[in-house]
Amino acid sequence: MQPPSTLNAPALDAAQLMADDMQQVDGVIHRRLASDVAMINQIAHYIISAGGKRIRPMLVLLFSGALGFAGRERFELAATVEFIHTATLLHDDVVDESALRRGRQTANALFGNAASVLVGDFVYSRAFQMMVSVNNMRVLEVLADATNVIAEGEVLQLMNMHDPDLAVDDYLRVIRYKTAKLFEASARIGAVLADAEPHVEESCADYGRSLGTAFQLVDDLLDYEGSTAQLGKNVGDDLREGKPTLPLLIAMERGTAEERELIRHAIKHGEIARLPEIVAIVRETGALAATRDAARAEADKARQSLAVLGPSACREALLELCVRSVERSS
Repeated sequence: MQPPSTLNAPALDAAQLMADDMQQVDGVIHRRLASDVAMINQIAHYIISAGGKRIRPMLVLLFSGALGFAGRERFELAATVEFIHTATLLHDDVVDESALRRGRQTANALFGNAASVLVGDFVYSRAFQMMVSVNNMRVLEVLADATNVIAEGEVLQLMNMHDPDLAVDDYLRVIRYKTAKLFEASARIGAVLADAEPHVEESCADYGRSLGTAFQLVDDLLDYEGSTAQLGKNVGDDLREGKPTLPLLIAMERGTAEERELIRHAIKHGEIARLPEIVAIVRETGALAATRDAARAEADKARQSLAVLGPSACREALLELCVRSVERSS
């Protein structure tokens, strides 16, 4: 993919272009989070207020806009995909025993595992109430399928924990299930709302899948590239959890026998005592650069998928999002 300097970047990035629409989405989020149960309000608002890039709801809005759909359903469904994402975060942090996310304590660290899991269930079920409310069976089909695939991805990742012999294809399968599927569904929903032709809908879904894959690849490399302050999570968390991500898989393939054994041992035992040495190996073997190159290749696929869309500010923002998602440092 071309470097950012050679791309004809739009005057507004996706977040700027969608700022007014995202305010509408935020309004839906806060209305729909309301519950008579105080703890649900407290925990749900805590995790939603942590912010984040909100790329998934923006994809619903951007593809709706690019395809000419301006109905209010887009706000409801943009909020719905954010709820699905939020529920997965609540559950993920419990499974991973994470203590920090986006620079703040995780909900499970503050409120306990049981409360986090149960509120995650509430957010999931509220998302299903919301998707039913738009009275579109295709929307329900897409999001129900996505939620099921995400759950499969969570289980696959659990099975892969502490396995230094994981094949790259199996690692990528987890990404496509666990992360890219909701990106794919978000992009597809915009096309479904616009009643786009099947081939256009598939191209939109292809964009989301490729962008989501690129996004996760960069997340995985940042665990070995940045600092806790930059990333808002504990550096080395992936290794502590025994996750054999692409930077580690490449480093083992390229490193010496001694380096390979060090990384294998760390993955097997979730050991971070020698994290500085492992980070050095990952960097010296070029594993970070190779992982970012893999992310760029996915982003390039996403960019090519946009050929079915006519010229618009939304299309330009989607193109710019390909670059921004890959070249970020946090």
